[in-house]
Amino acid sequence: MRIFNGEKEAEKILLDLKKKTKKLKTKPGLAVLLVGDNPESKLYLKLKRKAAKRIGMRFVEYRFKKEGKEKEIIEQIESLNKKASLHGILVQLPLPARFNTDKIVGEISLKKDVDGFQKRTQFVSPLISAILIALKAASRNFKGKRALALVNSSLLGQRLRKFLKKERITIEYLLREKVSKGKIKEADIIISVCGSPGLIKGDMIKDGAVLIDAGFKHLSLKKVRGDVDRESLKEKASFLTPVPGGIGPLTVALLLKNVYLAAKKYGSS
Repeated sequence: MRIFNGEKEAEKILLDLKKKTKKLKTKPGLAVLLVGDNPESKLYLKLKRKAAKRIGMRFVEYRFKKEGKEKEIIEQIESLNKKASLHGILVQLPLPARFNTDKIVGEISLKKDVDGFQKRTQFVSPLISAILIALKAASRNFKGKRALALVNSSLLGQRLRKFLKKERITIEYLLREKVSKGKIKEADIIISVCGSPGLIKGDMIKDGAVLIDAGFKHLSLKKVRGDVDRESLKEKASFLTPVPGGIGPLTVALLLKNVYLAAKKYGSS
């Protein structure tokens, strides 16, 4: 089983961004809004802050209690939309259940939607871009392959299907609560973005399956796991993106790449 090295791919992108950032007249700036105390969200915030600092990118964060008001978050986004020193705005997902995610994310200026979540966004989602890079590392020929995505939201499933269609990859998606072992067994390519440790086990996949694990769950202070039970399928799968060290670091690097592109395009506007 081949193991994808997302950290190595991310390193290439970050080194390139560091060089390019120094040449820009405007220093790229990213604002991240964190609502609540979700441990996965806090860890991703830390990784983004560290990577941004490393390449010379401005990074500011705004924290809100999960009991806070939606109005306060929207007002903060409206204020950030007007700040010329900030070229990207990101709301760290998932939000606590009582918040309207689409409404809040929809307040971000299209020029600053570096997470690529809006319908008319100008940026490709860093997560989807990372998944595509991993897929191309696994194979260059997807003709006739059956691909299945296990996702935690219909929005992500739809975006993933639409984007991969452009790459001539036909994919079906299932919500986490509707996962079918039969469907998984039929798939040549499985992409999982559920945050459910051990969701996919060796007896559920066909021989030679390609596994893109983009799930992420904090089990303890120093331990995180993905959706794939790596030990049980190491003799059956042909390719795996590990957690940690796979899709995660690559997603962070591609997010910062979007911030750079936004600063380059709109930095003086």
